[in-house]
Amino acid sequence: MNTPADFSPQLQTLLNGISPLPHLGVIQAQGEDAANFLHNQLSNDVLLLPVGQSRLAAFCSAKGRMQASFILVKTAPDTALLVLSLDLLAQTLKRLSMFVLRAKVKMSDASGQWQLRGLLGDSARAAVGSAAPWQTQVQDGAHAVALYPAVLGESPIPRALWIAPAGHALPAGADVPSEVWTWAEAMSGVTLVSQPVFEAFVPQMLNYESVGGVNFKKGCYPGQEVVARSQFRGTLKRRTARVHSPVALAAGQDIFTPTDPEQPCATVVLCAARPDGQGFDALVSGTTESMQTGWRVGSSEGEALDVLALPYALLADI
Repeated sequence: MNTPADFSPQLQTLLNGISPLPHLGVIQAQGEDAANFLHNQLSNDVLLLPVGQSRLAAFCSAKGRMQASFILVKTAPDTALLVLSLDLLAQTLKRLSMFVLRAKVKMSDASGQWQLRGLLGDSARAAVGSAAPWQTQVQDGAHAVALYPAVLGESPIPRALWIAPAGHALPAGADVPSEVWTWAEAMSGVTLVSQPVFEAFVPQMLNYESVGGVNFKKGCYPGQEVVARSQFRGTLKRRTARVHSPVALAAGQDIFTPTDPEQPCATVVLCAARPDGQGFDALVSGTTESMQTGWRVGSSEGEALDVLALPYALLADI
């Protein structure tokens, strides 16, 4: 078996083409107050987001725990699309709708009106060029959002989210299984919240402040005080890391460390099989201390996880 840092040459060739994204859905916010409403609910600035551009954002509880996260695409002055994990769509739509009150905005499940695809390698490069993450290219009603690349060793593989009205012609490219897309997502170090980790993390535990998901200068939103306090008081004790595992992991699964065997020290966020059959790669959020003492699956004596380097720099505590 390859060591965790080694990636077989065939892997890079697999990350090239177009993938279906059946695990994602779309919430639409439409109305003259749409941007202002979302600005007051999410962790990122929506008011100053230009039409045709995108941002990563979290929707938190009053305690700062992430109930959902989105790739937000502003398609018109009065319309924004929230791309999120499909298993959280119904409850997130219900909760957001509770806060609408007298705001002139309609929240709806628009998954059937839009088609989503993941673009990898040359397909992503053709759509977004060398754009920085969250920059968006618009063509004939389709939006291509540049994402953080999948990084294999020293090789970054471009990734993009493509969203277009139902019936729109798909971009050209080879078919890529959705499982390969999920693995590429794990290798990017950036993911969305799913049902198994509902309210498990404040945004910084998923490194969101380091990948453009939190704006500390905007006004209040649910959980804002907790998120800001975690950042400005230097109390960040948990971070997300990429790991390589010899066994399959599941989102929400507890991870342990030998130095404190009685309680879990980390939680699996996302896991996918390495397409060449050489084990599994995952994102795990845990204490920075336990990253140094070692992560084990199931118990303090379980299979060891190998922590891989993050493909981006973490924002220093303020």
